[in-house]
Parts: sequence; C-alpha cells; structure tokens
Amino acid sequence: MTKCLASRLSLSALALTLLAGLMLVGASAPARAQPACSTLVITGHPSYPPVAWAAQGKIVGAAPDLVRAIATTLGVKDVQSKDFGSWEAAQAAVKSGAADVIFGIYKNDVRAAYMDFVEPPIMTDPVAIVVRKGAGFAYAEWSDLKGRKGVTNAGESYGDKFDAFMAKELTVARAAGVDEAFAALLDGQADYMIIGLYPGRTEAKRLGVDGKITFLPKELVSASMYVAFSRQSKCAGLKPGFAAEIRKAVDGGEVAKLLAAAEKRVGR
Repeated sequence: MTKCLASRLSLSALALTLLAGLMLVGASAPARAQPACSTLVITGHPSYPPVAWAAQGKIVGAAPDLVRAIATTLGVKDVQSKDFGSWEAAQAAVKSGAADVIFGIYKNDVRAAYMDFVEPPIMTDPVAIVVRKGAGFAYAEWSDLKGRKGVTNAGESYGDKFDAFMAKELTVARAAGVDEAFAALLDGQADYMIIGLYPGRTEAKRLGVDGKITFLPKELVSASMYVAFSRQSKCAGLKPGFAAEIRKAVDGGEVAKLLAAAEKRVGR
C-alpha cells in the first residue's frame, strides 16, 4: 500500500510539472506572436496638405505629427515616416506590411480587408468640386455631374456610396498626382475636379492657380479620416492605445491645433 501511495504521489508530481510547463509555453506564445513594437513605419498621402505631404523622403504634416506623438507616448522608440511615392503606393505598402500605419485615410470595404481602422476618426474632411473660373455649373446633388468629364487623383476614395455611384454613373479620369489633376482641369480635359477642400485650397495656392479656379459652394461629401494599421503589422497591439489617445486629441482640440500649425509650414 505504501508503494502504491508513493507511486500515486510521483504521478501527481509529474502531472503538476507537465501542467506548469504547458502553462509557461501558453504564456510565452502570445509574446512571440506579438513582440513588443520598437519600430513603427508610418505613411500617408504625399499631396494632401496640411493633413499630410511629402518632404525629403518622408510624409510630414498634421496627421504624421499626431501619429508620431501617440506612438512615442505608447513607448515606441523608433517611428519612421516614409514617402512611398504616391497615394496608391502608400496603400500598397500597408497592404504588404511594408508600412505599419497609414493616416489621413477614408474607410471603405476594400481597404478594411487589409487595414484595421482605429476608432474614432481623427477629423472630418469635406470634399469639394473644383471648376475653372467662369465655367461653373449648378450643383445640388451627385446626378448633376452626369454627362460631364471629371478628374481626381489616382488612389482616392470618397466612401463606398459615392465610389459606387462614380463607377456606374460618372466619367471621372484618374490623374497621376494632384498637379496633373489641376492641369487636366485647366487644360479643359475635365469639366470639374474632385479633391479634399483643405488640400485643394493649399495646392491651388502652391501651384499659383487659385485665381483660375472656383470651389463650388456645396461639398460633394464629408468623410471621416482615420488612422489604420496594416493587418500584416506586428504592432497591431498598439491599436487600443491609439484609440484612447486619438479620442483625447480630438476632444481636447489638439488635432485642430496641429492642422493650423501644419498649414503654416506648407511650402517651406
């Protein structure tokens, strides 16, 4: 009986040892699957001032300033801002995992498949219709654009509803950059141009064409702009912290201050 009891005790001890080992393995697995994020590669629109624009291989502006500040607050030691050359290329970098975070982006179903959007949005972005001075037309609803030629920057989305309407009902060319979109409008290749109101005004001044164009009074859409993580990123664990800090920045007026400061830096 003593031998039997000893044997049972030995088996119990062995079972506890194995259980403890399994618990340690289970505890360490998530750490290996989601290592601490020491480096964060961020990107955005190269031609969307004052929200974001390209400068010396980086994306600068209000949105990257906000993202960098939040990442630093959350303990990220190395934040690398990269200009991938175009808005389309920036989105492709997020899709492949070459960039961890993209900012100043509208949410739609296609993007949500490879981007994890952080709630709340960082700002609301009104989208404008631009025409040549003296060549305006009455605009009250989307259908008023039918039968006219439009142009917008490649890679832009204006929300699922308008994107679907544009694809089905309108004739809108995609230009390789905001500069080319303005050129197409002014050359008469397009009757109207679609662009965010804030970057539209800023870029028109930069190009020296603000006296040649008119922004129609009624906006096309007003869309929310987000920060989003690549679904390939190893830094996705930062998302809850980003959500909390974005909420503070929006509610506290910090985003508005960053936009105002960035607007003064455009073109410098």
